[in-house]
Amino acid sequence: MQGPVHPHVRIFAAWIRKWGKLQLALFCQLVLLILAALFSICLELVLHNQIDFTLLNGALLFTLALGPVFISFIFYLVLHLDAALSYLIDSAHQERLLNEGMQDNIRQLNFEIEERKKAFQAKRRAIDELRKEIAERKKAQIELEEQSLLIRSIVDSSPDLFYYRDETGRFASCNKMFEAIMGKTARELIGHYPAEIYTADSAQAAILTEHESNTPQPSELTLDVEFVKDDGQVLWFEMRKVPFYDRYGRYIGLLGFGRDITSRKLAEQALEKAYLDKGKFIATLSHELRTPLNGIVGLSRRLLESKLSKQQHGWANTIFSSAETLGNIFNDIIDLDKIDRQDLDIVYHSVSFRQFINDIANFAELLCQQKGLEFKLSCEGELDVYLRMDPTRLRQVLWNLLNNAVKFTAAGSVSLYCKLDAINNRLHFNIEDTGIGIAAQEQERIFDMYYKSNDGRRLSIIGSGIGLSVSRALVEAMQGNISVSSEVGKGSSFAVLLPTELVQQEQQQAISCPELTILLIEDVPLNAEIAIGLLEQRGHSVIHAETGEDAIALLETEDDIDLVLLDMQLPDMGGEQIARYIRDEEHLSALPIVVLSANVRKAEQQLDGVQVDGALAKPINTTKLDLMLARLFSPSAVRLQQVKPASVSNENQVLDVGTLNDYIQSLGKDAMKRSAQLFAQLLPGYMNKLMETAVQRQEKDFQEAAHKLKGAAASVGLLWVQQQAKRMEQEQINWQGLERQLVDFHLKTEQHLAALSEYIENA
Repeated sequence: MQGPVHPHVRIFAAWIRKWGKLQLALFCQLVLLILAALFSICLELVLHNQIDFTLLNGALLFTLALGPVFISFIFYLVLHLDAALSYLIDSAHQERLLNEGMQDNIRQLNFEIEERKKAFQAKRRAIDELRKEIAERKKAQIELEEQSLLIRSIVDSSPDLFYYRDETGRFASCNKMFEAIMGKTARELIGHYPAEIYTADSAQAAILTEHESNTPQPSELTLDVEFVKDDGQVLWFEMRKVPFYDRYGRYIGLLGFGRDITSRKLAEQALEKAYLDKGKFIATLSHELRTPLNGIVGLSRRLLESKLSKQQHGWANTIFSSAETLGNIFNDIIDLDKIDRQDLDIVYHSVSFRQFINDIANFAELLCQQKGLEFKLSCEGELDVYLRMDPTRLRQVLWNLLNNAVKFTAAGSVSLYCKLDAINNRLHFNIEDTGIGIAAQEQERIFDMYYKSNDGRRLSIIGSGIGLSVSRALVEAMQGNISVSSEVGKGSSFAVLLPTELVQQEQQQAISCPELTILLIEDVPLNAEIAIGLLEQRGHSVIHAETGEDAIALLETEDDIDLVLLDMQLPDMGGEQIARYIRDEEHLSALPIVVLSANVRKAEQQLDGVQVDGALAKPINTTKLDLMLARLFSPSAVRLQQVKPASVSNENQVLDVGTLNDYIQSLGKDAMKRSAQLFAQLLPGYMNKLMETAVQRQEKDFQEAAHKLKGAAASVGLLWVQQQAKRMEQEQINWQGLERQLVDFHLKTEQHLAALSEYIENA
């Protein structure tokens, strides 16, 4: 019942509050009157079928009298019921809120209970883990102590020395070997600066020297250090010094390692001495052998230029060819040394192919005539062309093969077949003979150095066993290949395949040269006579000096000398001494000097640091002599030399582009690549020598090492490196921080070397 009554009571109560009690009571009274009238009328009609107004009036009066009481009672009842209902609703709402709050508190309490249970369990697990970790740490600490003892034992028993210095430079640790070398115990060393224990000039200071302490980021360093013990014994150590950083990259110390390399160093020094002795021997041998040969070549050339009968001309030509052949043997000896140093030079020229083949054929025909053999020449392809090749080296290879063919052929013939494949730019040569042949098992080793067949049939043949090895090295240097096929008793065939290309004939610019007064410094009368004859033929006046003392006297007394031709080996002094004297004298410093030597490269090494204007190989080649004189004294040549490029690349600051272009044009890219590779191989040695002498503060040795590096850098066009090395050689040395500067210099040099390789590759 409460369900349906509740909304009506609330609605009626709302009407009372909305319309007011009086208005709503009047409205209700009116409604009751209307309802009473209607009820009376309906009742009278039903009962009496007529309306009795007396009864109607009574009903209205009764309703009018009791209506206000009834309405007041209803209003009172409704309002109190509405108030009770509102109270009940508020109470229920408050009870519901209270219940909800209690439920929330219960849930929160349950959650806190669960969390406390979990926390208690986690605490128990943490205590268990902590106990376990403590046990593991104790175990790890024991193992670490055992490993530390083991490592310490290994370090102390190591034959290499070890030390550690903290960020302040004090000793923090070292091993037994370090104590033995330094002559101090670890207790005396640890916690001290080296300067507190050793003087700067002590032997130990060389081992301890590293980057300056104010250097913020030291870099790794490796150098060889010489250590002289108190008893005078010399030890060498390879010191490796490595900076130590923490995980944040902060420098915290320096680790030093030293390995005893005394035996290796002594072996290197012995090997270097043997290498230098061998070079001196080869240079001396070449000079001594070429001295009489120069006379033969020079006089035979003079005879060929004179008026001779046909028979006499043939004899003179044979003498000349034989001397050239002997010169090739000398070239083999010199080239053997160059092969060992990987220093073979290939110089390409525009060469008349027909003239080249004719020269080879004439030489081969002379050799065959002397032994009664038939010489056959056959050519395929165009001959009247000019090819890009190194005629001297190729001629040396072919003459060597032809000499061998004649040497090992008793009867029959020797054939030379040549083919120019202009389409594929290939040049083929085949030298065949009908000689004793080569056994199959020997053919694989025939090109090995010093190899001689041991089949018994060649033992009577005189030879050094280097000719074919040198020939293969020359062919490979010219980017070609050489092979052999042979059958015992039927002969051999050597095939040479070379790349080439058709080029235009080199046009020699006719450059006039004025008459000169030339001082010739030459101690061999025959060589002097030939040189004087060549120079006088060209209208020059020659003053001859046989000794260095005579030369210096003439230089002091003669005022009109235009040129000095300087032999490098004189009885009383070396040619480099005379060259230095000329350059040191103010009134002679501009006098041109041209060096005469059988080994031009050796002469250039001897004159390293002395400015000379050119070099001519002996025996003197007339064409090269004319070109040299024209370059130095022809007005037109001077004008050509004074032409400067219109624009200069920024790379000139790093590379000597002009010199590089000249070298690449004359020697070829491959030769320059090999030179750059050789410099890269020699660079660590130069830098180690600089670092070593800087550490030991040996000024003279440091300048000498810088001088060598300067010359090496100049030979490959590393202009900046050359200038820096020159500054190190000539300027006052500031030892403070020099080692760090050398490390930076080494890094920059390697960068410049990479730029050089790229420049050569793109040239």
